[in-house]
Amino acid sequence: MEQNRREFIGKSCRALTMAAVATQLSHLGLVSALAQKRSRKSEAVDSYKALVCVFLNGGSDANNMVVPKYTAGYADYSAARTAQGLAIPQANLLSVTPPSIGLEFGLHPNLAELHQLWGQNRLAVVTNVGTLVQPLTKALYLSGAPRPDQLFSHSDQVAQFRTAISNSSATTGWGGRLADRTGPINAGAAIPMITSMAGVTIFSNGVTSSPLIVEPAPTPLNQVLTLNGFGTTSDELARKTAMQRIRGEDLDKTLVQAAGFLTQQAVSVSEQLSTDPPLTVTFPATTLGNQLKQVAKLMKFRTSLNMTRQIFFVQLPGFDTHGSQITNQGNLFTQLSQALKAFYDETVAQGISGQVTTFTMSDFSRTLNPAGTGGNVGSDHAWAGHHLVMGDAVAGGNFYGRPTSNGSIFPTLVNNGPDDISTRGRFVPTVSVEMYAATLARWFGLNEAEMPLVFPLIGNFPTSNLGFMG
Repeated sequence: MEQNRREFIGKSCRALTMAAVATQLSHLGLVSALAQKRSRKSEAVDSYKALVCVFLNGGSDANNMVVPKYTAGYADYSAARTAQGLAIPQANLLSVTPPSIGLEFGLHPNLAELHQLWGQNRLAVVTNVGTLVQPLTKALYLSGAPRPDQLFSHSDQVAQFRTAISNSSATTGWGGRLADRTGPINAGAAIPMITSMAGVTIFSNGVTSSPLIVEPAPTPLNQVLTLNGFGTTSDELARKTAMQRIRGEDLDKTLVQAAGFLTQQAVSVSEQLSTDPPLTVTFPATTLGNQLKQVAKLMKFRTSLNMTRQIFFVQLPGFDTHGSQITNQGNLFTQLSQALKAFYDETVAQGISGQVTTFTMSDFSRTLNPAGTGGNVGSDHAWAGHHLVMGDAVAGGNFYGRPTSNGSIFPTLVNNGPDDISTRGRFVPTVSVEMYAATLARWFGLNEAEMPLVFPLIGNFPTSNLGFMG
């Protein structure tokens, strides 16, 4: 029996089963984008740039990622952690001496590859970062000053790191809003600016922007964005011809125009990504290694896809280390270090190591005071932590941040000390998510006038540029 037009369109659209545009048309974003027809192509545009967010899910214990190695600082750290078995031996720490502090610190011993990048000035540490509504001190916190909603809650703090909005719930993330404002630089691009290797997350959702969702390796890239039902048989070729004809009708209708754009995007992506490109560097076959491997493959298509800007989201789970932290966090840090180094080396091979900036985020750090003892020792939910930024555009080999109570950008590691809002080492942040993210966004191409549109609370903080992007 002959199909009518509505049935045909329905079957054809169902055939476009790409994970690629899984969340498109959310909030009628494409309709809005078409209606606005904004353009910044007339502005001066840099060459290709990409941001890669590596989310350490579960709350990474930053107290064991970056440790004071100078005598007095290590003594404070050791006094808080050694008795229960959570301290890293001083001799095992990988030495770094940031000029901004002038004292010796150490990276976790399992971050050997990242320590190498530090020595090449390709890695920076941003200290004491956390969710904030306004600048806080311990005294202000204890006096009841505004603070983020639901502190120490995984789901809430994950959302606030990804949205950069800590005083209310949000339906968009700062990655998505950044894509909204810089998207016109990508005019003519074949795929969305944002790609997630970790499913749909609020970080990637904007008002007019939605992410491309891609399965990580070992799935070949040319198999994750395929079009079903549009092969080479006679009926499949006829279906494709008919679909192309139908998409040329009723283009005066905004919704039809948006749907047609979506369908064309799916077809274009499938055609462009018809091969699984080889990489120069061998990636570790780990959770994070496989995600970053797929990111690197997509970057190889940047020219043919007409991409000027890209944002990627990947995620490494397992950092909720209430117990067995020494082993579990150590293994995760090994995976993090090896995967990031492989990814950096591949950007060098592709000639874009100065155009790709990779950075970490996490729910929160963890208590200085351990939870449990012996082989089951861990730590509990806390607040401010330290984060890594990697790439040739980074002013590496240094720590960046804002002064804590001691005048340094690194907090005093003492339970119930001047930076601890509890009695267990929950340190109040001096760098907000907004300040951290805005520094990255400015390098990416966001202009100063649009900062408040991406980061609504940025005006509450003393700077939107921490200086770690060279």
